[in-house]
Amino acid sequence: MTTPPKPATKDATWAGDLRVGEGEFPSRLLLALKALSLSRGRLAAELAVDKSVVSRWLSGRQAPSGENLANLTNLVAQRRPGFTLLDWEADLDTLSARLGVASEPAPGAFGPLAGWLPEAVLQEAQALTALRGADYEGFWRTTRPAIGMPGRFMHDQVLIRRADNGFLAFRLRVEDMLFEGWTFPTQTQLFSLAADARSGIFIFSIYNAVLRNKAEVLDGISMTIQRVGGGSPVAGANILERTGDLTGDAQADDARFEELALANPLAPEDSVPPEVRDHVFRDFGPSVLASGGSALLTMPFAGSWSRGRRFEP
Repeated sequence: MTTPPKPATKDATWAGDLRVGEGEFPSRLLLALKALSLSRGRLAAELAVDKSVVSRWLSGRQAPSGENLANLTNLVAQRRPGFTLLDWEADLDTLSARLGVASEPAPGAFGPLAGWLPEAVLQEAQALTALRGADYEGFWRTTRPAIGMPGRFMHDQVLIRRADNGFLAFRLRVEDMLFEGWTFPTQTQLFSLAADARSGIFIFSIYNAVLRNKAEVLDGISMTIQRVGGGSPVAGANILERTGDLTGDAQADDARFEELALANPLAPEDSVPPEVRDHVFRDFGPSVLASGGSALLTMPFAGSWSRGRRFEP
């Protein structure tokens, strides 16, 4: 008698008799790819599936079927003898050791972030940073609407660099303010939180992530407060463009960041290309909703520029 498939739930993914928490399998698959030095295309070929299927597994949009998971497990076992289906259920540190990947800092070794966010969230972000953090490290420049100057744009300087605690440190210079904080990668987004110590102002940003390769352009939405009018909350879309890579010398990179920050952040008039203006100025609200658009300010992942496309300003 054939056993009926187990029903899917909101907090777990069923594949055969294996239960893996929702959102956990992509990071485990990334670890396996790293350990085996396999590209997505090579994995797809080995498993006789389309490369887009592997991409959906890694993005968390689709879980592998029982058959595909069994084939994947067999492939891993050929290179890591003794590997079984149950190993997918192990925590990330145990799985890393099982796959022969260099272990990350032990849970709780999160430096100043310890106790600030749930440990499971920090551990997941730390693992993803170990796998993909280098693709986001570097010097960046924003393109965003200028607050209080309709029709004009600002270019702020950003430095993203992996810190000793295994997370991505985030530094943003906005005129006379220096925001310092952290960037947490997930499968499809980067969440950044930073504050200016002198003014006490916070800035929150969510950028669409790059699913593969080195990031060159990111787009997303940031929220902070205006320094006039009683500190009114303000949100807007913006673009990050990579302007350079880190040298590996922290002191030299810090000096380079300060040098870049000396430039006038106000973009010259008409210097921002029309396609960039249109991407940053998002139409939303009741009238847009009535014509089939969005009532909310969004930066849809499906239409994101965070896919390696590079534009010339």
